[in-house]
Amino acid sequence: MAKPEETKGGGMPDPVLSSSECITLLGGGAVEAACLDLAMKHAPRVVAADGGADHALRFGVMPEAVIGDFDSITPKTRETLPEERLFPVAEQDSTDFEKCLQRLRAPLVIGVGFLGLRLDHELSVLNTLVRYSAQPCLLLGQEDVAFAAPAALDLDLAVGTRVSLFPFMPVRGESRGLEWPIRGIDFAPGGRIGTSNRATGAVRLSFEGAGMVVILPRACFGAALAGLTG
Repeated sequence: MAKPEETKGGGMPDPVLSSSECITLLGGGAVEAACLDLAMKHAPRVVAADGGADHALRFGVMPEAVIGDFDSITPKTRETLPEERLFPVAEQDSTDFEKCLQRLRAPLVIGVGFLGLRLDHELSVLNTLVRYSAQPCLLLGQEDVAFAAPAALDLDLAVGTRVSLFPFMPVRGESRGLEWPIRGIDFAPGGRIGTSNRATGAVRLSFEGAGMVVILPRACFGAALAGLTG
């Protein structure tokens, strides 16, 4: 695996890892073994975002690549990892999560260790999901799963399941299978949001553009995975 050459002129950088399989991306936030095991069951290739490498080694996992500005990874972990698996990105204009999504190519990235700790970090991560939605990413936390909504999405949900829609850009959409339909609503940050809606059965969502983040209970991981990869 060669070190990527940064593109010039504001383009996307060359990928660190391109895979036909889904990739588990391990962050530096709260990580429990059950979350990591569940992610790796569906996404066996593991990449770490900076300090996420410490979690990887703690759970006995050797990441294929570590990407970030390396301000969080411990010296011991950095010394343990083979040099060819380290991909430092020095610029400070993006977060480690952004750096990773810019440099991964996969059918889906499953992010573990990005939800559930500092609120500012979590908001930044959700914003990044929308900004880099060309690379599908499903975040798996201890309480919730979250992802940027594609143009159309089918979710096999049980009646009464919480379905929260939070816009990070102005966006309109349509729904089927929600207790409170969203057709005709102008969603926007600082304006109308759609949290704590409920499924009346199988849900279909469609949106006129990018900008919506879908948040579901963690028990809906399988439904979200199927919806994003189906």
